[in-house]
Amino acid sequence: MSICLMSRRLPILFILTTVAIDAMGFGLILPVMPDLIQEVSGNTLADAAIWGGILTTAFAVTQFLCGPLIGSISDRFGRRPVLLISLLVMAADYLVMAVAGSIWLLLVGRLVGGVTSATYATASAYMADISKPDEKARNFGLIGVGFGVGFVLGPLLGGVLAEVGTRTPFYVAAVLALSNTVLGYFVLKETVTDAIRRPFSWLRANPLGALYAIGKLPELTKLLIVFFFYEVAVIVYVSVWPYYATELFQWSPAMLGLSFAIYGGCYALSQGLLVAPSIRLLGTRGTVSLGLWIETASLVFFGMATNGMLVLLMIPITALGAIGIPALQAVMSRRVGDDAQGELQGVLASLTSLATIISPILMTQAFARFSETEGPYYAPGAPFLFSALVMLCATVIFLTSRRRT
Repeated sequence: MSICLMSRRLPILFILTTVAIDAMGFGLILPVMPDLIQEVSGNTLADAAIWGGILTTAFAVTQFLCGPLIGSISDRFGRRPVLLISLLVMAADYLVMAVAGSIWLLLVGRLVGGVTSATYATASAYMADISKPDEKARNFGLIGVGFGVGFVLGPLLGGVLAEVGTRTPFYVAAVLALSNTVLGYFVLKETVTDAIRRPFSWLRANPLGALYAIGKLPELTKLLIVFFFYEVAVIVYVSVWPYYATELFQWSPAMLGLSFAIYGGCYALSQGLLVAPSIRLLGTRGTVSLGLWIETASLVFFGMATNGMLVLLMIPITALGAIGIPALQAVMSRRVGDDAQGELQGVLASLTSLATIISPILMTQAFARFSETEGPYYAPGAPFLFSALVMLCATVIFLTSRRRT
C-alpha cells in the first residue's frame, strides 16, 4: 500500500516542483536583470528598462505562439517526453544566459525561455490526466501552490544570490532545472495512452486554430473569455504594483518584496487549503463566482486606497480570490475530452501570454497618465479601477454562462 501511494505521490511531487521551478526561475533572475542588461549593453538604467520590457514581451510572444503547439505535441507524443525535454532545454537556456556577453544573446535566451515555459501547461494537462472529475479543481489548486511557493522563494533567493554576482542566479536556476529533470526521469510515468492519444494537427497547434477548435465546444467560448479577462485584470499587480506603492506610500524595495512575499504565500495557502472546502460548500461554479467577486472588490479597494498599512492588511484577503481560477480550470477541463487536455492547457497558456503582452502596456500607460501631479486628475490607483471593470465584466460573463453538470 505504501509503495503504491509513493508511486502516485512522487509524480505529483515532480509536477509541483516543475511548476515551482518555472515560477522561481523568473523570480531568481528578476533582481539581477537591470544590472545584467547594463553590463552586457553598456547602456544607462533607463535604456536597460526599455530592453527589459523588450525581453519580457519577447518571452510572452513566444509563449503565446508555442503554448498550443507544445500542448498538442503532448497530446500526441505524451506528457513525459515534453516535460523532460523542456526542463533539459530550460537548464541549457539558463547556462547560455549565464555566459551571455551581448543583449542579443539574452534576447535569444528569453525567446527560448518562452518555449520551455510550456512546462506549466503540460504540467496542468498531466494533473488533468490523473484526476477524477471531482478532483480536478483540488489538483489544479495544488499547481497553484507550487506556483505560489516559487513566486515567494524566487525573488527572495534571487536577491541573496545577486550579492554574489549577476550571473549566479542563472547557474542556480540551471542546476534546479537539471536536478528536476533527473527526478522526473525516474519517477514520472506516462499518462497519455493509446485510448486518449490524438493525431497531431497544425490547425490545432497554432493559437488561432487551437482557440477555434476549443471554442467550438459548448459554452467554452464564454469561459475562455472569462479566463482571458481575469488574466488581463490581475496582471496589473506585477505591472504597476511597485510604482503604485512607491508613488503613494513611499515603500522601500524591502517593503515591496515583503508585500509580494505575503501575497505569494497567501496565494499558495488559498489554492492549497481552501479550494476543496469551498467546492464542497459552494460547488465549483459558486467557488469561481466567489473568487471573481473577491478579486473585483480587491481591485476597487486598491484603486481607491490612501493608507499603506490598510493596503498591506488587504493583501491576504485579496489572495483568497485565488480559489476561483483552479475551479474555473476544472469547469473547462470537464468540457473537453481526455484526448484534448493538453490542447486546452496550451490555449490557456496562450491566453495568459496574450494578456501579458497587452495588459502591461495598458496598465503602465494608465499609471503614467494619472500619476502626473500636473495632470488634470491625480489618481495613481487608476489602473486598478480599470482592472476592476475588466474583472467585473468577467464575473458577469461567467454568471450568464450555461450551467452544466
